[in-house]
Amino acid sequence: MKSLREKENLHVVFWLIKDFAWLMHYRGLGMAMALPTVLLSIWITWKSYRSSVADFYHNLAISFWILGNAIWMTGEFYFNDEIRGVAMPFFGAGLVVVAYYYSWVKSRTPKWGGD
Repeated sequence: MKSLREKENLHVVFWLIKDFAWLMHYRGLGMAMALPTVLLSIWITWKSYRSSVADFYHNLAISFWILGNAIWMTGEFYFNDEIRGVAMPFFGAGLVVVAYYYSWVKSRTPKWGGD
């Protein structure tokens, strides 16, 4: 894979398969897709830091969100949905990151490439 965009597209495929497996209660497939989905999201976030402040903050929010999503799925599969509370802070962190970007960073940061 040559471009960041191709990896972003692959991440979406992983995420869709993970969520489909969750919906269908395919535990093995869901758990198998959770790790590459989370890791690729973190990698994309790290790479986007160098090119675009907007992409970085949005990708950071997505990384928090997908991690919370994977924890929630794991809880439903294996812990009778009793660890949902562990997932909630990750969803909240994703929302805080986006709110911080739009309320503070966007108006005060010099533009990076692609913004």
